[in-house]
This record gives sequence, C-alpha cells and structure tokens, in this order.
Amino acid sequence: MTELILKNVRPMGGASTDIVIRNGRIAAIGAANTAGAAVEDGGGAIALPGLVEAHAHLDKTLWGMGWRRHQAGPSLEDKISTERRLRREWNIDPARQSARQVALCAAQGTTAIRSHVDIDTDQGLWCFEGVCATRERFAHVADIEIVAFPQSGLMVRPGTLELMDAALANGADVVGGLDPCGIDRDPKGQLDAIFALAQKHGKPIDIHLHEPDELGAFSMEMILERTRATGMQGKVTISHAFCLGMGDRARAAALTDRLAELDVAIATTAPASRPVPMAAEMRAAGVRLCAGSDGIRDTWGPYGNADMLERALFIGLRNNFRRDEDVEYALHICTRGGADVMELAGYGLAEGSFADIVLVQAETLAEAVAARPTRQLVLKRGRPVARDGKALFEVE
Repeated sequence: MTELILKNVRPMGGASTDIVIRNGRIAAIGAANTAGAAVEDGGGAIALPGLVEAHAHLDKTLWGMGWRRHQAGPSLEDKISTERRLRREWNIDPARQSARQVALCAAQGTTAIRSHVDIDTDQGLWCFEGVCATRERFAHVADIEIVAFPQSGLMVRPGTLELMDAALANGADVVGGLDPCGIDRDPKGQLDAIFALAQKHGKPIDIHLHEPDELGAFSMEMILERTRATGMQGKVTISHAFCLGMGDRARAAALTDRLAELDVAIATTAPASRPVPMAAEMRAAGVRLCAGSDGIRDTWGPYGNADMLERALFIGLRNNFRRDEDVEYALHICTRGGADVMELAGYGLAEGSFADIVLVQAETLAEAVAARPTRQLVLKRGRPVARDGKALFEVE
C-alpha cells in the first residue's frame, strides 16, 4: 500500500510531477493515482534530496542555553583550552546539546550529519557517549556519523590514543585527526597512529587541517603519502585545508592534482576569515568536495544556524559564483557532495532511493540558495520530521 504521495512537486527544479513513497523509499516518480493514499500537495515546490551536514560538532553547541559571552582568545590553543574548561563549568551536556542541534538541523532540511566528537583525557568518552545516545534516539530523523576526534591533541596528551581506540571499538564511524604539526608537533607520530587506527578498525579518516601555507602543505603531503601507502584511496577526507588557499597557486595546484589522483576529499565551511580551497578549482581537478557548518553557537564563536542552504550561499559568495550553474554546484556540495563523502547508500531523488526529501518554494535551484526559503516539508525515510521551518518532535 502507498504510504505517501507528494503531489505537484518539482524534483531538482524540473517539471511538476508526483513522487510516490512506499516503505520509506521513492517507489515512483510521475503522475500518481491518489485513491486511498496519504497526500501532501507541494504547491509547485522544488523537491531536494535531504541536505547533508558533512562537518559538524554536535557535542559543542550552546544552542538553547541562552546567550553566553565569548571568552576564548584568538589562537587555536586558546579556543581548545577555553572550551575544555567551560564544558564542565557551564554543563555543556553532549547528549542534551547534540539533540538540540539535531532538531535545528532537521528544521533546516538536513537529514545526514557527520559530527566530530571530542575525545581527550579530560572528557574521556563523555562526549562520545552523549552523541551516541542522540544518534540512537534520533535515528528516524537523521543519519549521524561520529568522528572520534582528538581536539586537544593526540601525541601531546598520553592516553588519548587508547580512548580513540575504545570509541572506534564501540561505534565511532570515522578516525579523526588535527593539525599534525601545529597541535601535536609530531606529524609522523600522529599520522602513523591515525592510519593505524583506521587499518585496525576498518574505518575512514577525516583530519582537520587548519595549518596555513607551506606548513599545511607539508602536513597534506604526509597525509597523501600515507593514503597511498595504506591503500586508503577514497577513504580519507581533509577538513578545512586552508593551505590550498595559499598565495603560491602553482603549489596549491600540484597538491590539488594529488588529491584527485588519490581520491582524497575536501570538507569546507567556506569561512570569510581564512584562505580556503577554491571550489571551481577542486571541481575542475575532480576533487570531491563536501561542506558543513563547523561549530554552531559554541565557545569557539557566536555564529551559526545549521542551515545548509545558507552554507551553499557562503560557498557561492566565497567563490564568486554568480551564474546559475555555479550556484547549483554550491548546492551540490551541500547535498550529493556530502552524501558521497559519507557514503550514504540510497541517497538521491530516483526510484529506489530513500525518501529523504526537502520541499522549498523557489523558481530555481539557484534561487533556493540565494533566498534560503523556509523549509516547507522535510521527510526522513518518507516520514515528516519538520514542517514550515519547525521540527515535529520535542527535545529537552
């Protein structure tokens, strides 16, 4: 029996049609007989596949805790140490706060999230266990992938490696890393440890690389060398990769070509304050690119709203995208790009795909990015989880 028919919707901004959803999947696309079926009239809305938040920190958000004055200094080390102190002082409970951000994400049309979750010798597995609880509680709302992330460093904090190993043995999906030179000051040690964990547990890797210019290029080369040596092509993501925005464009181009050769993906937040990988260059070279919001109103900064259509807007602005097809590529990065990096099975708007669908009122895909209309309806596996910009479920 048909569970739901979306009437008068335009998949990816195309012609108006119907989408028939059965048992959580798209059963058919085309004019449908509505007799005996539940019907949602889209009113000519564009149907998008669920937006993909491919770089988040669900355990860090202060969303719902009231406004907190920013306390951290400007350096990365300042932000890390301030956050470590305030987690307990402010009771930034990872289960409660990650649930709040999942609700926010759902309201904005996100149906899949890759979240880096802090693991260190101060917090132990507290953050990991909290986000695991949210992942289980809201499995019907979003696919949540957990990156075991050594935010405070790996080699400089003995005991963190063992905690990472425990998290990976108990449900973490991805091995995380962070600035092998700038944080650990031991790039060989950190990268050997990270790739060894990935090999042991059969997991992919996602490494934060804030290091700029030549320092970042050096770390990136070491990551690429290990990707080749361990046969992990297609299983490694480098987040931020600010070094690819360096002034030496020939050097950046050579690194980009090697990323493409080894199928190492890049995750960007398109920040205004840093040099960034340029999306058009990544696309031309064949490098897979995904995007995320990074922190959402946390101790690192007061900004963010988890809107991946707005993130596509930021990508467009940062890359000077103006033509419709270029703006559509920015949207691709926040949908299919993230799904490919997360290896989401059954993603998309085709018969047989999971019915993770977002409806927005816009004439074209480019207008959907430029205008960021309220999400009219959000479906996860064919079931409504948000309507008119509001989640249809309660969190604490």
